[in-house]
Amino acid sequence: MEEINLKDLFSYFISKIWIVVIAFLLLVIVSVVNCKFIKVPEYNSTTTIVLTINSESDISNSISQNDITINQKLVATYRQIIKSRRVLDQVINNLGLDIDADNLSKKISVTNETDTELLKITVSNVDPELAKDIADEIAKVFSDEIVEIYNIQNVSIIDKGLVAEAPYNIKLFKNMIIFGMLGIMLGLGIIFVMFYFDTTIKSSEEITEKIGLPVLGVVPAMDNGKNLKARRKNEKKRGA
Repeated sequence: MEEINLKDLFSYFISKIWIVVIAFLLLVIVSVVNCKFIKVPEYNSTTTIVLTINSESDISNSISQNDITINQKLVATYRQIIKSRRVLDQVINNLGLDIDADNLSKKISVTNETDTELLKITVSNVDPELAKDIADEIAKVFSDEIVEIYNIQNVSIIDKGLVAEAPYNIKLFKNMIIFGMLGIMLGLGIIFVMFYFDTTIKSSEEITEKIGLPVLGVVPAMDNGKNLKARRKNEKKRGA
C-alpha cells in the first residue's frame, strides 16, 4: 500500500476546503427543509396514575410489605391492560376517534418509575389537545376496567395530561448540528478519496521521492495568450 505524506495530505485538504464548506451548508439546509416542510410534528401528553392500597384489606390503616409487593407485581400486568383492545376500544368510542385499537396502541407508551407504583401513560398525536384527551381518557377507562377485572379499586390518577406547546419529534437546532457534522465528515471523506486517487505530480521534490533520481531541469509554465499580450503591451510602453 502506498504511503501517504501527511504534509501533502494537509496541504491538499486546505486547497479543497471549499468542498467541506459546501457539504456542511448543503446538509444543514437539508435538515432545515426536513424539519420545516417534510417531517410531520407530533406532540406528547402524559397522564400519571398510581397503584394505591386496597382500602378493604387496610382496616388498620397500615401499609404492609405484602401490599406493596403485590402492587409492584401488578405494574407489569397493568401496562399490558392499558394497551389492550378492551381499554382502547372504549377510548375510541368515547372520543369518537377515527382509528383502530392496533394503530392507537402504537401511539401509546406506558412506563413506570423504578421501584415505584407510578405508571405514566404517554400518547403522541399530531394534535396536542387530542393527545391530552386520549391520555386522560385511557387513564379513566383503565381505572374503571380494573374494578371489573380484579374486583378492586386500587388505581388513582395523580396528574392529568397537559397540552404540549412544542412537538417532541422536531429539534431544529439539534438536527442542524447533527447534519452539519455529517456534512463535515462527508466533505473530508470526499477530499481524502480525491487525494488518494490523485496520481499527478505536484512538485519536483515529489519526483525525486517517487523515482529516486535527481531532477535535471524544470520547464516553467508558459503564459497564456492574454498574459503574453499584456506583457508585450507593457514592454512597448517602457520602450516609448
